[in-house]
Formats: sequence, C-alpha cells, structure tokens
Amino acid sequence: MGETRPSRGSHDAMRSRPQGQSTCSATLRILPLCRIGSAPNRLPGDMMSAIARLSDTVCPNETAARRGSTLPRGQGRSMVVAAGNSGRILVVDDQNVNLRVVGTLLARQGYEVVSASSGEEALQRYLESPPDLILLDMMMPGMDGFDVIAALHELGPLQVPVVFVTAAHDRDLLLRAFDAGVVDYVTKPFLPEELLARVNAHVGLKLTRDRLERVAREREELVNLVAHDLKNPLSSVVFAAELLRSGLCKAERIPRYLEMIHESADDALGYIHHYLESQSDKLADEDTGGGRADLAEILGWLHKRYEMQLEARGIRAELRLPETAAQVSIHPRVLRQVAENLVTNAMKYAPDSELLLTARAGAPGYWQLVVADRGPGIPPDREKELFKPFVRLHDDPRYDGLSSGLGLSLAKRIVARAGGQLWYEARRNGGARFIIELPEAPTPVMA
Repeated sequence: MGETRPSRGSHDAMRSRPQGQSTCSATLRILPLCRIGSAPNRLPGDMMSAIARLSDTVCPNETAARRGSTLPRGQGRSMVVAAGNSGRILVVDDQNVNLRVVGTLLARQGYEVVSASSGEEALQRYLESPPDLILLDMMMPGMDGFDVIAALHELGPLQVPVVFVTAAHDRDLLLRAFDAGVVDYVTKPFLPEELLARVNAHVGLKLTRDRLERVAREREELVNLVAHDLKNPLSSVVFAAELLRSGLCKAERIPRYLEMIHESADDALGYIHHYLESQSDKLADEDTGGGRADLAEILGWLHKRYEMQLEARGIRAELRLPETAAQVSIHPRVLRQVAENLVTNAMKYAPDSELLLTARAGAPGYWQLVVADRGPGIPPDREKELFKPFVRLHDDPRYDGLSSGLGLSLAKRIVARAGGQLWYEARRNGGARFIIELPEAPTPVMA
C-alpha cells in the first residue's frame, strides 16, 4: 500500500532490469495501488478512473494486457459475493490515498473499517478495540510493519490475523514476515477481488474461531451450573443416608430422612430435565419470569428441607412468615435454587449460630426474602468481590471444598434477570444478611 521504499531487493531490481522487462513493468509495480482487473467498478469511480488514466499514459500496451487478467478458478467474483461479510478491519498505511481506496472497497462489502496512518496510531486503535483483521503496510516511515507486529506481540498473544500489503517480492523478506506472525500477504499492485477474497477468508476463519471459543466457554459454564445446582440436593441425600446407615438416628425421624432423600433426588432429576430442555446454555439467561412464587411457601420449604442439617451444624433456625400474602414474579423453582444457596452458605460459614429466614416489604411494589446469620460475616476487604465468579467468601482452610465459588455470582444474575436485586449487608453485632428483592406479582384477573 504505497511504500516509498519497498525493499532493497526491489530497488536493485529497478536499477538492473532483467532481460525483456520494460520500464513500464517496473513503473507499474510502484504507481498503481490496484491492478486494472476484471471488476473496476469495485473501486470508487473517480479513484479508479485516475488510476486507469495514469496507467494508460505510462504504458498503454501493458495496461491493456492487464485488463484481461483474471484470478484462478474459485478466487473471482463468486467468492466475494458469497462471503457474507461482517467484521471490523484495521487498515494501516502511511498514504492517505491508499487508506481511502482500501477503506471504501472494504466498506462497500459490509466491513467496518478503521484506518491508521502510522504504526503508533495502529497500536492505539488496536488497544481501543481489537479488530477482526489487520491489513498492514509492510514498509512505513518510523514504525514499519515488522515493528508493529513486534509491539502487538508484546501486548499479549496475538489473536487477530495480520495480512501484509507490500510491493516487495523478496523471498527472504516474505519468509521473515511469516516468521513474525503474518498469516498472508497481498502484493501491489493487486486486483480488488484478490484483496477481498483474502480478507473474506481470514475474517471468516477469525469469526468462526471466536464462535467456537465462545461455545466452549458456554459449555464449560453450563457444566459448572449443573454441578453447582446438583450439589445441594445430593448433599442432602448423603447427609440423610449417612444418618440412616449409622443406626444412631431416632426411630421417629426415619420417615423424615427417607422423605428428604426422595425429595432431594426428585429435585436433582428436575434440574437435569430442565437443562436438557433448556434452549439456552446459560441458566442466568433463561426466562426466570412468567411464574409466581409465594414467599411463605418458599420459606417453609427451606426450613423443612434444611431443618435437620442446620441442627446437625449447631444452627438454630428461626422462621418468620409474612403477615400478608407475599407473592413475587419469579418461578418458584428458580427462587428455591437462589435461596438454597444462601442457606447452605450459612451452614458452611456460620455453624453454631443462629439463622433467620423471613420475608418483608421492600421498595414500593417489591418484596424481600431475607437470610441472616450470626456468623463471622464477610471481611470488609472482600465485600466488593462478593458477587464475582470464583470468589470464595473466606480464605479459612476449614471451608476448603465447601464452595465452588460460583453460587453468589450466579444467584445475583438470576435475580437480576427476574427484575430484582440481590445484595449483602453486615449485621449489627456481627453476622451476614443477604436480601433478595423481587417485584410483587400482579394480582390475578378473575374470570
């Protein structure tokens, strides 16, 4: 793209032309940015006409011959049309006319084009928003193409394909470009369709790779979600089964332990069926609305489900039900999952203390479900990170293995998806208070 000094080898070739090469051939390798190919209307009309007139004036015979040149089969017009272009391309060239020509060519194909006239500006544009492809002039004043690539590598692993645009044909120089990390190159003068074919191919590969990486991340998160949601019911099954196997439980409690095992296993199967039927790979992106949860029923379910486990941990549970009907807009199963996470956190981090389960009016049009304990609370320096993924509530080794670090982050996202909020408050005289605030469910219309 308009280098004033393509390479020492190119200058040598111009000074000593091979037998049979005309002055026109050497001149055309530098003057036009694009060859006059089979699709001149791909460039802006005024720019294309200027290039054509200049080429016709310098050597009309060779220009006429170039007009008849075509790309090999599979690299012509059909590839350009069928590309389905999208993506962001950073074009780097020290010649403004080249930036305009290439930028217009790519923009007409549906690409978002960002231009930079120097290596320093290219790095700035890259840091602002990494593109999907970089079209980089090899030879520029100051930072040349090799300097730019070296600087990009210093910023971290280069995930963006770089295509050199150059007038150089020196084999060693091109090999050096590939060693530096360039994925392809285009020599000047080039056919517009040749440039577009290469751009389409490399942008397509980049976007496909991005999609595959995103799917892999979503699948990994889905596995974490399933494991996290299965952990609570399976822990209840193990707890009840161990007590029954020990032979130490009271006879009157055996039916309750058996009921706990059945309910927990049923919940686990319900979670599995939900994930199999879900249209989304992320629980936080599911439609959490469309349901109606009664807070008194949710609190009663929590107290009954975890009563014996809380007792085994030395935790005295207090249940305070709302005096009036308190119904919120969220699916009951989803709210149970979120509230379970808060209760099991209290079991882990606040043994031998007290636990309060209650509901109360919140902001106008909202109800709150509150889970409060009298444990050590959250260290002040950890409160800002409390709802980030993979952040544990405490560093105490006694709690190793008790938490995946996923619960609060996911719970907050689920509640937000339902139009509510989840937050933490430190209790006076010690302890932690977690509050789920959700919009009040609309009054059903009687038929």
